[in-house]
Amino acid sequence: MSIQRHHSLAKNKYICFTKSLAMKKIILLSLVAVLTFGFVQAQTSFFAKADAFLKKNVSHGGVNYPGIKANTAELDALVAQIASFPAASVDKKTKKAFYLNAYNILVIKNVVNHYPISKPLDVPGFFDQKKFKVAGSSLTLSDIENKKVRPTFKDARVHFALVCAAKSCPPIAAYAFTPGKVETQLDVLTKKAMNSSSFIKVDNENKKVRLSMILDWYKSDFLAESKTIIEFVNKYRSTPVPATYKQSFYTYNWALNLKKK
Repeated sequence: MSIQRHHSLAKNKYICFTKSLAMKKIILLSLVAVLTFGFVQAQTSFFAKADAFLKKNVSHGGVNYPGIKANTAELDALVAQIASFPAASVDKKTKKAFYLNAYNILVIKNVVNHYPISKPLDVPGFFDQKKFKVAGSSLTLSDIENKKVRPTFKDARVHFALVCAAKSCPPIAAYAFTPGKVETQLDVLTKKAMNSSSFIKVDNENKKVRLSMILDWYKSDFLAESKTIIEFVNKYRSTPVPATYKQSFYTYNWALNLKKK
């Protein structure tokens, strides 16, 4: 074989190899693009569908459980999306918005599964026994709150976003939490709760204040951000509660947060 022909064959092999490598790179990049697009679409779809569902079924802090029970298709679709959501692969704000929505939607699912009931505590193990598939893991509602939300985000405001289906819970929002708005949404809900006379009951005449049990049950979360419970409350109140007022906690009303007719 001549040297010239040898060089020609070598050149052709190199060209073929280069083309093959380029083709593999194109295929790989295309695959990554498709997977990324699908990944983003799945996230966007969940938040959009959760928002539409809550707007349709929530009003003035109450949930239309009978209406949802009559047709569970939308709820079931959301529960399926919660089960497969890629929480481990998303940024912190997306994860935060996801788990807050997941908790509230699965609370609704748990109520609907047993409706009619007068309160969530009518169902044995409502919060700590019944398990749901959440981002690939099997979790109870308590697990979502105490293993996924509280230790991950260390944000006391979440207690005014997580709604346990009871009247003494903060009113459930008629919208979904979204990655781009979740911090603002948490501020709005916390301010709403701290300025609500049904949540913080101030008696100026007798210099007393009665607080939600939430501020007692999760005291450690609030004291991690403020020196006292009242200091945390006043960060979000338009009219501060005097620190000298006698404090107590009112009895929690576990009656179902049913939408008024």
